[in-house]
Amino acid sequence: MYSFNNQTALITGASSGLGIEFAKALAARGANLVLVARRQGRLTAVANELKSLHGVQVTTISRDLSKPRSGSVLLDDIARRKIQVDVVINNAGFGTYGPLAGENPDRIADEVSLNVGAVVDITRAALPGMLERNVGAIINVASTAAFQPLSNFATYAATKAFVLSFSEALWGETEHTGVRVLALCPGATATEFFDVAGSDAMTGPMAAASDVIATALTALDRREPSVIHGANNRFAPFAMRFASRKAVIRLARRVMSKNRPTT
Repeated sequence: MYSFNNQTALITGASSGLGIEFAKALAARGANLVLVARRQGRLTAVANELKSLHGVQVTTISRDLSKPRSGSVLLDDIARRKIQVDVVINNAGFGTYGPLAGENPDRIADEVSLNVGAVVDITRAALPGMLERNVGAIINVASTAAFQPLSNFATYAATKAFVLSFSEALWGETEHTGVRVLALCPGATATEFFDVAGSDAMTGPMAAASDVIATALTALDRREPSVIHGANNRFAPFAMRFASRKAVIRLARRVMSKNRPTT
């Protein structure tokens, strides 16, 4: 079992949803925390609660990670505070829903930068120290959207496919070290994600965020390269292995288009 006791975990997107649940779970296991998000007020409230409940140290940093190279700048900031990052939870991200031709190009650029660029940048900055100490953990939040191209969700699904591939490749690079890498692939989860992406992007029932975190930590203990939360979510990627790519794309298009209004 991976021990978080007295380690320091950096959690991005820590002001809501899975980020808060990760913070609660790791604080309960004795981890000190660095919580990062844009909303300082929300971060402060979470930090005060966790310090009171668990007696851990909690540092909050308000930061927009969608800006280029913001991840490495963040790690430099943390190092100047004399904080050693032992665990990274790359959770920050958002999705846009709709045909690509109608999307706001600035919003799409921020989506790719946050979902992909920040994950790579933060991981690259934190990994050398973990390898030198021969201990550490990185959990990158991907999605069940990573397993197939999704019309009307094209950019988001592609970013999460990147996160899944990137994380599994790093698992291969670190397998024989004391560093653990995991891609977490949740399906629809009861968080603020759909407040941003829109309810039309929702498919299937929503899981509790705490259950998703429990799945992630169990998989990390088992040193799995990736994990899909939920039995129903695990079935679809397996079944798609036996279908043609055209069939997979067309089926996904029907699923993702079912809630869109007709014109």
